[in-house]
Amino acid sequence: MKLVVTADLHFNHRSGRAAADAAVEEINRTPGDVLLIVGDTAAGDGDMLERSLAGIIFSGPKLFLAGNHELWTASGDSYALFTEEMPRRVRSAGWQWLETDPFEADGVAIVGSIGWYDYAFAPPDLGIPRRFYEAKISPGAAGRLSEHAALLGDDVPASARDIVVRWNDGRHISLGRSDESFLDECLSNLRRSLTIVTASKVLAAVHHVPFAELMPPRRAPTFDFVRAFFGSPRLGEQLAGDLRVSHVLCGHTHSTADVHIGSLRAVNIGSTYTAKRVLTITL
Repeated sequence: MKLVVTADLHFNHRSGRAAADAAVEEINRTPGDVLLIVGDTAAGDGDMLERSLAGIIFSGPKLFLAGNHELWTASGDSYALFTEEMPRRVRSAGWQWLETDPFEADGVAIVGSIGWYDYAFAPPDLGIPRRFYEAKISPGAAGRLSEHAALLGDDVPASARDIVVRWNDGRHISLGRSDESFLDECLSNLRRSLTIVTASKVLAAVHHVPFAELMPPRRAPTFDFVRAFFGSPRLGEQLAGDLRVSHVLCGHTHSTADVHIGSLRAVNIGSTYTAKRVLTITL
């Protein structure tokens, strides 16, 4: 089985639209048996998602995973968007909703999850209390915004007060539950998918990062703060615990990595806003 895969097309991002269009052209001329998109195709509001998917011409099964950007909405209910509206829209567009509908053919299964984050990848040496990650805003940014000023306290080191950044999921996503609870649900869906497939070889796709080995290197403190929202090692623990899993693919961080973890190959696809990657993997 030849799998064509990409991630992070971000059709809503103006500076990356040309690169996304070029990636679609590459997909349309790449031969393969199955097509997989690993999240962040377009934001949930409007019809950009449908317009994006309509431009992709592929004769085989087309598998779709949502990323965090698909949950961005002005409606105030990202959870309903993810569990009800988005699956319906994706299926209506002729794609398979991989989150709950695993794919299986010719002795190979493909399972998927949006994944999510639990702040486990947050660098402890920053000394930032957990409440800032829950609010998705750094101490320096909280100090500049009156609605978040109450987060500050004596337990915040001076160096952390110089970190000014916010993670925009906090502004555009409302799940009605904690990030950890949502991750629990995603892990439950993933366990179910692994349970119902019978193939001896499994490829798993998750939008968020499941292994520390797929994380980008540390940089400036502002970038290091947002590492908390890149994924969770709980995803990797679950996948590595199933000996049938031969490949794990992710995206989200816009950084490329390709490593072996035990007997499985783990790949961060690494599309950026302005440079997309389309991979072909033979299973």
